[in-house]
Amino acid sequence: MKRNKIIYWIATLWLALGMTSTGIVQLIHMDAEVDKMAQLGYPTYFLTIIGVWKLLGVVAILIPKFPLLKEWAYAGFFFTMSGAVFTHLAVGDPAIEFFGPALLIILTIVSWYFRSENRKTHSAK
Repeated sequence: MKRNKIIYWIATLWLALGMTSTGIVQLIHMDAEVDKMAQLGYPTYFLTIIGVWKLLGVVAILIPKFPLLKEWAYAGFFFTMSGAVFTHLAVGDPAIEFFGPALLIILTIVSWYFRSENRKTHSAK
């Protein structure tokens, strides 16, 4: 039980740090991020949308309670980062370009899997 809690918090804090830092970079429209979005074929305003979603997702997974909201945040993280990986693959970027999103996918899965019972949704019986 204690091991699972430690794994959960390590993965969750790293996930939160990664999503917060990239979300802020996207919100401030850092030049390198704007250039990368253009290279990938996405409009610049996607940076604002994704940045806001990431920051809201971090809040959702860190605050207590609201298990359904947490599920949505985890799903959003997974879909956003898997979309980033596939976009980099589609444009022929080198493997180093999708290392960050792939790492965030792994952290999302580990955090989701090891979350405690009070952070899970429960089906009606």
